Amino acid sequence: MLRRKLLTMRRLLHVKGDVLCTLVLLGLLGLLLYARQVLLSPGWSRPAWRLEIHGSTSSSRTLLGAGGARGGQEPQQLPAEPQLPPCEPRSKSKPPLPKSKTKSKSRRRGVAPTRPAARAPPTMPAFDFQAYLRDKDNRNFRLLIDQPEKCRGPPPYMLIAVKSTAADFHRRQVVRRTWGREGRVQPGGSIRTVFLLGVPRNGSALPLWDRLLAYESQSFGDILLWDFQDTFFNLTLKETHFLEWVNSSCPHVSFIFKGDADVYVNVENLLELLRGRRPDQDLFVGDIILHAKPIRRRSSKYYVPESLYGAARYPTYAGGGGFLMSGLTARRLSAACQQVELFPIDDVFLGMCLQLIGVRPLRHLGFRTFGIVRPSAAPHLQTFDPCFYRELMVVHSLTVPQIWLMWNLLHDPQLSCHNSSGPASSRPFRWRGTGPGQDPDPGQDGTDPGQDPDYGERQVFVSHQ
Repeated sequence: MLRRKLLTMRRLLHVKGDVLCTLVLLGLLGLLLYARQVLLSPGWSRPAWRLEIHGSTSSSRTLLGAGGARGGQEPQQLPAEPQLPPCEPRSKSKPPLPKSKTKSKSRRRGVAPTRPAARAPPTMPAFDFQAYLRDKDNRNFRLLIDQPEKCRGPPPYMLIAVKSTAADFHRRQVVRRTWGREGRVQPGGSIRTVFLLGVPRNGSALPLWDRLLAYESQSFGDILLWDFQDTFFNLTLKETHFLEWVNSSCPHVSFIFKGDADVYVNVENLLELLRGRRPDQDLFVGDIILHAKPIRRRSSKYYVPESLYGAARYPTYAGGGGFLMSGLTARRLSAACQQVELFPIDDVFLGMCLQLIGVRPLRHLGFRTFGIVRPSAAPHLQTFDPCFYRELMVVHSLTVPQIWLMWNLLHDPQLSCHNSSGPASSRPFRWRGTGPGQDPDPGQDGTDPGQDPDYGERQVFVSHQ
């Protein structure tokens, strides 16, 4: 009996202990809730739960952006009326944090910082067309760095001219060591290379740029530098000054290839194309574009207002990534460029000069100045295949490592390509007639696609409105 009583008392005490612990925990929880209400509440007259919803920075509404600014604007201070919706934040519920801390906290939680809405960016690059119209008649700039020895002695068979900028030494160097290297060609000719530069627009971005270019010129002997700003819309000046330099310093060159520094060129294919052609006959070959329309969209890099060019279409021109011409055509273009009104897009300007002298440019499929696009019908095609590049003349938009890699792959003695055939000439490119108001495909209008009625000896001008 005594043992049974002891067991009963022990069970009662155990139950009472559990109840007592539960009561103690409830009391502590009540104290914590009371302390939280006292600490967070700005006044005894406002409900605590409303303050918790409005001021809690860890709520789901804050994570979803409801507690921040809407429409990219700063949060506004709201009055403290009790009838306001509970989802609107109160600016007085919590003291504001410093700007730097608030920004870092929002980044940690994945919330975009509340900044004023920015306007759409202006035309890139920003260009003052009014200033261009005022200064466009200034077309004679000094030659700061010359290469008078480049064409002395036996005239070169091919002169390679590459458009470049002062900061692009790495691009010039890869051209010098790959497709633009100078040397002898058969039979008895030579290849010479020059780089065409202007003065950097922001000289502080490249300190001592003038000394660096002078040293580079002494080391390699291939820099031509003129005293005009090296900007996109001044590429026309680079075109006219180079042709003038050819006319005065290299008048007996047989052929000229002119292109960008981010292209890969198969010089061997160019020489094969020129085999049997005479330098005293007109020749202009490239990636030719017919009936292109001026771009009136301000956000475009090639935006041209109607006040600068009022015609509906451009003359036929070649993509500036790379083209080939004879020495005779270069000398005739040099004279024509002094008569045609300057135009800020150099490709189109050269097309105007070709139209003036009556030389119709020829398109060759090997000139890919718009790069290589993998066709949707053949997604397995590897466009960076050396066997594919082996059949081309010029490919645009390549990086320095890609140019270096392609040069070494194509000159690998173990390279084996099957079913290779040289690129064939084709009729000029036209915009495809896929919609109203567009041009039909070549030949659909009953005319010979090889004959362009725009070409013949005629006057060329740029109309202004």
